[in-house]
Amino acid sequence: MSENLNPEIPVISEELENKADTPAGQPAVEPVEQPTVETVEETVEPVEQPVEQEKTLFELVEELKSFMEDDQRMTKAKEAEAIKSAFYKKLSKDRSSDSADVDPENNPFAAVEEAFKDLFAKFKEEKAEYNRQQERDRAANLVAKQAVVDDLKALVSGADENMNLSFNQFRDIQNRWREIGPVPMQNFRDLNDTYQFYVEKFYDMVKINRDLRDLDFRKNLEAKEAFCEAAEKLAESDNIVESFRELQKLHEQWKEYGPVAKEFRESIWDRFKAATAVINKRYQAYFEEQKSRQGENLEAKSALCDRVEELAGMEITSSKDWNAYTKEIGDIQAQWKKIGFASKKDNQKIYDRFRAACDHFFEKKRVFYSQFRDDMNENVAKKMAIIEEVEALKTSTDWKKTTDRIIALQKEWKQIGAVPRKKSDQLWKRFRGACDAFFAERDKNARPENDFYGNLKAKRKLVEDVKGFDVPQDAADAQAAYADFVDKWQAIGHVPFKDKDALNKSWKDVLHEKFPDMSSAGARAPRSGKEALIQKYNALQQDLDTYENNIGFFSMTKNSEPLIKQMQAKIDSTRKELEELKTRIREYEEGEQ
Repeated sequence: MSENLNPEIPVISEELENKADTPAGQPAVEPVEQPTVETVEETVEPVEQPVEQEKTLFELVEELKSFMEDDQRMTKAKEAEAIKSAFYKKLSKDRSSDSADVDPENNPFAAVEEAFKDLFAKFKEEKAEYNRQQERDRAANLVAKQAVVDDLKALVSGADENMNLSFNQFRDIQNRWREIGPVPMQNFRDLNDTYQFYVEKFYDMVKINRDLRDLDFRKNLEAKEAFCEAAEKLAESDNIVESFRELQKLHEQWKEYGPVAKEFRESIWDRFKAATAVINKRYQAYFEEQKSRQGENLEAKSALCDRVEELAGMEITSSKDWNAYTKEIGDIQAQWKKIGFASKKDNQKIYDRFRAACDHFFEKKRVFYSQFRDDMNENVAKKMAIIEEVEALKTSTDWKKTTDRIIALQKEWKQIGAVPRKKSDQLWKRFRGACDAFFAERDKNARPENDFYGNLKAKRKLVEDVKGFDVPQDAADAQAAYADFVDKWQAIGHVPFKDKDALNKSWKDVLHEKFPDMSSAGARAPRSGKEALIQKYNALQQDLDTYENNIGFFSMTKNSEPLIKQMQAKIDSTRKELEELKTRIREYEEGEQ
């Protein structure tokens, strides 16, 4: 902020008018005390701008390279800082999104970050040298202005009241003074006061040609009227921070001009002072508002940190919870971006706290899913063992024993958890193919006592019987009828393997249609309506666990959004049905009391 300000600008609390412009017999006007320019630097946070948000890391490196070729870069340090801020925000975002896939020993971000650091370090070295040169220039300017003061002092000391001194010589001294650049801040006040003292003394001691002096007074008045107009325009500006900076420059320029005619000295100074007071008052109000807003921002960000730290400290053991809390973290991060800066002393601290909490959460998630992948790989090994056993059994002719074993293996297969999606279909097709091969051969060699097709015909007839059955209104009678149908179904033997799935589905569908409060086909007949609902609830809960396990796996893969949406729809539907069953179970329990 300070790089574009003249280091000679005095604080607003300094006397803003030289003695020559103070009306005769009147004390010098002391303006209202205001914060210094340095104070503004330390307390006012710049408005956050969405700089370079869409550029890639490589584009930002190229932009910094182009900036380094700009001859005016030493006066544009803000642009370099903006590029740096955009680069590290983008680097942080890319690292966060790719953290699970990055090999620590082959980090793709290291090279581009190193290139950026080298460029920025070079700029900082150049800037440091530029600042040192500025300090040397100010020191040289101090020597030059001291020489001008010495010349002015000699001119005043050698003035003879009985002769007209060369007004051109005095004007030359004034021009030399204005042309010399800024001096060190600590020397400004004394040097400027000394210069103004001898300027005033010159006007008091030298009998100058009245026409020339009046002309000089008019020129000074015109210049100071222009300063008043500029200050009044600044007082109307919406950008109060920029107005305050420009006001400092006007005060510096005001001091460079000599006095005006006595009749205008008080009025012109009062006009300039009034515009100054308006800007100072507006700036102070803005400054207080900024402090209040920054305090509110810090409080809001602290609350977000508290919640993220709470989430990061939780023991999360299911994919469902990881997905829910990850979404909450994402929402919190979106809220964080909408909150403005805290104060300069607090802003980096609160950001570091928030970043640390988020990193802790996502590191724990990474560890969890790393173990989750290990579990899936273990499930692959279990399923491969089952496949190999079925493939070894598929040529067996010990039909009864092998049938029982394969059915047992099918049940065991269903109990195994999820496997990677890219392997799931492959494993299932291989397993199903081996099972189909055995059962197809078994059915071709069926003996009379294993009349699979006769059993198929009997079970199809039982399905039709249930379809045509009129369910009794009495719950006990309906329960008994349901149990009788289930017993008949279980008494019928095996059917051809190729027809098994379709037939079982038909059986479950017709039972659900006729006896919606009873359990699924093939299970033990429940002893009451309440037990039937409980059995159905337990079955749905198992389905829900499977769905939630699967959605956790999908979230680890790319381009999985459609699958996640489908699975989430199943989860929502199942949860709704579970809630309805809970209500019906409670109704049964209330009726039993």
